[in-house]
Amino acid sequence: MTLSCFDLGEQMLSVDEAREALATLIERPLGSEQIPLAQAYGRRLAKAVQAPINVPQNTNAAMDGVALALAREGVGAKQTNWPLAGEVLAGQYRSELVPAGHCVRITTGAPLPPGTDTVVISEQLREPIDEQTEHVIIESPERLKHGQHVRQAGEDIALGDIALPAGTRLDAACLGLIASLGYADVAVYQRPKVAIFSTGNEVTPPGEALPHAGIYDTNRFSLMGLLAEQGAEVLDLGILPDDPAAIMHALADAAEHSDLVITSGGVSVGHADFTRQALEQLGQLAFWRVALRPGRPMACGWLGQSHTPFLGLPGNPVAVMVTFSQFVVPILQRLQEQAPSPPLRLTAIAETPLKSRLQRTDFLRGVYHCDAHGVLHVRTTGAQGSGILTSMVAANCLIELGDDLAGARPGDTVTIQPLTEWQ
Repeated sequence: MTLSCFDLGEQMLSVDEAREALATLIERPLGSEQIPLAQAYGRRLAKAVQAPINVPQNTNAAMDGVALALAREGVGAKQTNWPLAGEVLAGQYRSELVPAGHCVRITTGAPLPPGTDTVVISEQLREPIDEQTEHVIIESPERLKHGQHVRQAGEDIALGDIALPAGTRLDAACLGLIASLGYADVAVYQRPKVAIFSTGNEVTPPGEALPHAGIYDTNRFSLMGLLAEQGAEVLDLGILPDDPAAIMHALADAAEHSDLVITSGGVSVGHADFTRQALEQLGQLAFWRVALRPGRPMACGWLGQSHTPFLGLPGNPVAVMVTFSQFVVPILQRLQEQAPSPPLRLTAIAETPLKSRLQRTDFLRGVYHCDAHGVLHVRTTGAQGSGILTSMVAANCLIELGDDLAGARPGDTVTIQPLTEWQ
């Protein structure tokens, strides 16, 4: 049984323990809404999509040619000269039975008329078919097979089948599948509204002159992108100074208008880290010590009477992105009634020495590739400081060295988390 965040005190937690505990912050998942299919890209289904029709609707031709009836037993046909009994084009339906020993001209996608079960492609006919053609001659009839070049009704999806389960995140293929069933709109979970802001007197908006002791605000923009990738709606509250009253006001306002509040920086026990203090006054603090690198310090809890979940991420840019992938993504899943799932993990062979420490999970930025034998290999991007944002730009994966590892040598098998996965 997973303990609540508030039962854990300030003990040091493993990454897996923290991920499980964070799920307990969500007391009430979001509601659902019906939206047009054209606006559903990236949303999660609130209800399963059931097929109201067969797809394809009718048994139809997969190629241009002629449709005829072929004996089920054996291969080929003794008859080579076939009288034409008409034609069926895509978008047309012929209910008239095709007489035995006759064929009809047919185009790709056209429903097979009664009395036919096989399509012979145009390239296997001795001469092209035109309006004056009364008979067709089949070349090499011994090559024919019953049912060839035919798509059966319901071959893709049968009437009544579940085409997509609830919780599916809709990508381009899913949208096409839903459209093929005739649905113009779908039931999806509401977008999680996530309030974000940065803290610190040294944090400067891009576009302004950088003070001698200042840094540009990178975390807020990284979070905007990460949240957009997860289909969330961002409420950008900007940069807050190191002022307890300003932080308190922002947290209270964010709790009223969002489903989740995320800050970066200001959650340690430093002299000017006021976010944690404000959280303790406004809500309830859970844990803030997790055994991972990069990723400390961290805080989480509830805000206000609404118990709006709060997550305070570290201030370093790489740490923000790493902790988002490990902890924020499962919270967003939980808000949309999904069981939080661990990140996608693959195994690869290390090409470079990898440094780690026992009893702490290290996430190194890496680049993996596949060799000629289909085996994955991985190397680091170089320097691994938590402020080196270029390491995330260069990376296509995180190399996960668990708390039971004291590093890895070239040739060792290690775990990687691809950064391009869309859950």
